[in-house]
Amino acid sequence: MAEKKEKSGFFASVGNFFSGIGKRFRDIKSEMKKIVWPTKSQIVNNTIVVIVVALIAAAFIAGLDTVFGLVLKLIYRNV
Repeated sequence: MAEKKEKSGFFASVGNFFSGIGKRFRDIKSEMKKIVWPTKSQIVNNTIVVIVVALIAAAFIAGLDTVFGLVLKLIYRNV
């Protein structure tokens, strides 16, 4: 029975490295096929939601800033 002689040392590690790169690219290609990209209308809707939520958050923070600023003016005026 003929036994398969395995490479060892530097050349084995180089071969493993390059075969690993090939496997990595094949895995990436197969994973990219699984991606479900959003439609244009979904992108537009999501963008509008993000902008509205950002504006609401900005208004809320500006309101808090105004209230706290007025409170501090009252405190410093009475000190």
